[in-house]
Amino acid sequence: MNYPFARRMNQIPRSFVREILKVTEHPDIISFAGGLPNPHSFPVDAIKDATSKVLTEEGENVLQYSTTEGYGPLRELIAGKYSVHGLNVDADDILITNGSQQCLDLVGKVFLDEQDGVVMEKPTYLAAIQAFGLYEPQFYSVPLMDDGVDTAALENLLSSEKVKLFYSVTSFQNPTGITYSADKRKEVAEILKEYDTVLVEDNPYGEIRFMGEDLPPIKSYLPDSVLFGTFSKIVSPGMRMGWIVAPSEIMEKLITVKQASDLHSNYFTQRVVYQYLQDNDVDSHIQKIKELYKSQRDQMVQSIKDYLPDDVEYTKPEGGMFLWVTLPQDMSSLELFEYAIKEKVAFVPGDAFYTDHPQHNTMRLNFSNSTSEQIKEGMMRLGYAIRKMKEKE
Repeated sequence: MNYPFARRMNQIPRSFVREILKVTEHPDIISFAGGLPNPHSFPVDAIKDATSKVLTEEGENVLQYSTTEGYGPLRELIAGKYSVHGLNVDADDILITNGSQQCLDLVGKVFLDEQDGVVMEKPTYLAAIQAFGLYEPQFYSVPLMDDGVDTAALENLLSSEKVKLFYSVTSFQNPTGITYSADKRKEVAEILKEYDTVLVEDNPYGEIRFMGEDLPPIKSYLPDSVLFGTFSKIVSPGMRMGWIVAPSEIMEKLITVKQASDLHSNYFTQRVVYQYLQDNDVDSHIQKIKELYKSQRDQMVQSIKDYLPDDVEYTKPEGGMFLWVTLPQDMSSLELFEYAIKEKVAFVPGDAFYTDHPQHNTMRLNFSNSTSEQIKEGMMRLGYAIRKMKEKE
């Protein structure tokens, strides 16, 4: 049968990382490709206790339908988290979602018509390209610097093109690991105040800072912007619990489109997450994650120094789960991937993280889901693959 698919399906590729992960499933391969939290950080026993308590005390209620906005006490708890940054957020400003990935889809539905302008960082989170791409926008990109987006390029673009959204991952960015400085955050806010462009600030890694000082989100300076959060990195990605913080006029639209998507996020899981947060010292749990990830990050940085050629450059993240590698200009990471797989090590070639003019000599490495031994051995294998590729050229 010649199926009458929607035209948009011709424009949307399958997830590059998901396809790579199929190649890396063999147990002999050391993979730095997936964006996976370390499973040793999952609070299994505490979640088991919270689940049992919720079912025992309110089994019938928690298995019922609920409101689209999400469980009120959980939303109040999330809202309270932002007070440390001086943000005046209450429960009505919070919408519970199925992970932060659904946030992208809902924002796309609310704002984007065909050929609407969307500014992305260069490089940017590849799943955001995929999620927004469904609505067939016009993508523009602005380069990232060591301390955040190139604000001169951003302002030039906003002044010359009609742009609805600016999507940004401001802390420990995926894929580069860079973080916007305090000054850069304020500068971005001041620029956006002059334009009818909505900032969509994704902050999935903000609580996993293991070096330096915490910084407030740009939303602290730009109340009309949209902010995403998630429990995937501090509790469990499998529970698929995230949230959107947005002003009332935007929130009304988000609730409407979410009702059309799924009525509400998993209410039972919301109650379990809330119970876990109430009964446990979550700050102590997050501190353990930070210590674990810092040791893995330090091992990867040291192993890059020890085993990769001197002409390879890399970022040094202060938190999160990724770092970004830049190979010599004439090397292709896509080609290197073929050499690396033969040496049983995997990464994500950088091409997937660009909306235009990709830098073919870049790649993303995930350090959070590997042991120190795997990181060391994996960098040895990657260094060997790079040298082998150079010899063949």
